[in-house]
Amino acid sequence: MLKEKAMVHFLNRFTDYPFLVRWEGHEEKVGHGNPLFVVNIKEQISVKELTGSTSLALGEAYMKGKLEVEGDLYEALDHFLGQMDKFEVNRVKLKGLLHTSNSRKNQKKEVSFHYDIGNDFYKLWLDETLNYSCGYFKTGEDTLYEAQVNKTEYILKKLGLQAGMSLLDIGCGWGFLLLRAAKEYKIRGTGITLSREQYEGFRTRIEKEGLEDLVTVRLMDYRDLKQVGLEFDRIVSVGMVEHVGRENYNCFLDCVSQALKPGGVFLLHFISSQKEHAGDPWIKKYIFPGGVIPSLREIIFLMAEYNFHILDVENLRNHYNKTLLCWEKNFREHENQIRSMFDEEFVRMWELYLCSCAATFHNGVIDLHQILATKGVNNELPIVRWY
Repeated sequence: MLKEKAMVHFLNRFTDYPFLVRWEGHEEKVGHGNPLFVVNIKEQISVKELTGSTSLALGEAYMKGKLEVEGDLYEALDHFLGQMDKFEVNRVKLKGLLHTSNSRKNQKKEVSFHYDIGNDFYKLWLDETLNYSCGYFKTGEDTLYEAQVNKTEYILKKLGLQAGMSLLDIGCGWGFLLLRAAKEYKIRGTGITLSREQYEGFRTRIEKEGLEDLVTVRLMDYRDLKQVGLEFDRIVSVGMVEHVGRENYNCFLDCVSQALKPGGVFLLHFISSQKEHAGDPWIKKYIFPGGVIPSLREIIFLMAEYNFHILDVENLRNHYNKTLLCWEKNFREHENQIRSMFDEEFVRMWELYLCSCAATFHNGVIDLHQILATKGVNNELPIVRWY
């Protein structure tokens, strides 16, 4: 009983929104007012674990069924995760988890850990575009598919494409953006990725669309762009710089600058934070090993060093909240299929990932920014927001 009381005492710091904690016939309320959700503790979580990493302790407890949430998981997390400043983490003890190697070999392994789970898995809960990044909801009635098409069209318009131009997509995923750009704008597109599954999936789509003369995909590290010596009129990177690592931001921007023609347009679409931090331990252990979310200010500061002139910065934070909730809904609708492919712990882990990310976007813990810039001065572009 003393251990359980100590655990509840720790949880009593999260008082912004009231909730109930239940264990072995006992019940205690945290916060003031009517409880908004209930946490059932099936197996005691030690205070040592909670103080070592609150995120890891609670995340692992949920994954393993030691902790259950009554009602809607997203709604509970939406109330709880706005208080992440009250989480504890032993940065010395978790140094190896929070700060992994940025070597090519290790980063390829980290990318494969998440993106090479299997194309069949992602096809179950992404939409037909296979876009695995923030959608753009023009209206409250937009479907996930419509939002992803909207996002793609919005990016292509921002890039100011014209027929015959060359476009590089760094971290191209399954290739919908380049396929759309080739069909609608008649550009020549090149995509690079470290994911074998995405590479194979993109190649299949290119062949199916009959676009072999316009679109190419390479299994390639962005750091090899200098060696291949190719130059592009436009470069886009969507949701990839989060895998680069803080120590490599200069290298990444230098590679982009070297590959972009003078006056060329670069669009960087990325999850961002207000301030620089090493990342969340649970996310880094189970979802995105090595992932680091850049702050907006550090990216803008560094872009100036590589002669990027910033035209526009836009925050799409709430669009990512809606996107993640659509993914979570799709995921739940295919839970039994996913459970047959993996196991119960995997299903709970991914439910927690999708719901917690949706909640952190909603609470402004993280943002989603698009930066539009030119390499050097470009006076040929419209002087208004043409997109």
